[in-house]
Amino acid sequence: MRLVVGISGSSGSIYGIRLLEVLRGVPDVETHLIISAAAKRTILEETDYPIKDVEALATHVYDNRDIGAALASGSYRTGGMIIAPCSIKTVSALANCYAETLMCRAGDVTLKEGRPLVVVVRETPLHAGHLRQLLALAELGAVILPPMPAFYTRPKTLDDIVNHTVGRVLDRLGIPHGLGQEWTGTRPPRHQAS
Repeated sequence: MRLVVGISGSSGSIYGIRLLEVLRGVPDVETHLIISAAAKRTILEETDYPIKDVEALATHVYDNRDIGAALASGSYRTGGMIIAPCSIKTVSALANCYAETLMCRAGDVTLKEGRPLVVVVRETPLHAGHLRQLLALAELGAVILPPMPAFYTRPKTLDDIVNHTVGRVLDRLGIPHGLGQEWTGTRPPRHQAS
């Protein structure tokens, strides 16, 4: 299965990097990576990963300015696209079908072909304009998946929190992973001694 992975310039580049690390170990999945110019700067600010090492995690890497790349056509079949993190600028472009970059063109193609598009929106707080763009994108068929930690998993590290979100992304695409346990319900309360 071909999966397109976009990393845009929002904070949270570790989500896209961890996604690539996990997908690298999944048999029969090839990743097609697009990193925006702003994302390259953010990766260097937020992580210790050189850009070349992030790109090395993907099967194929594309220049975000290359709107003639295979990913720009619906005839190039993929299993879907994930943008992690996804900036509000990218959300706005996708919601308004403004496909000036390869990332936005690939996202638009993903939607028009009825394939899953998962956007890990990393912005807070959200004002009404952001919410309108997110609603418009959801109405086009995208899955809006902000990286909100679940504390019922009792996370101990930042990696636990990142893995939870990446696991939720993979769940939406039906890709098995070992990043977290499935919720099986609450435990009966323990009786306290009187």
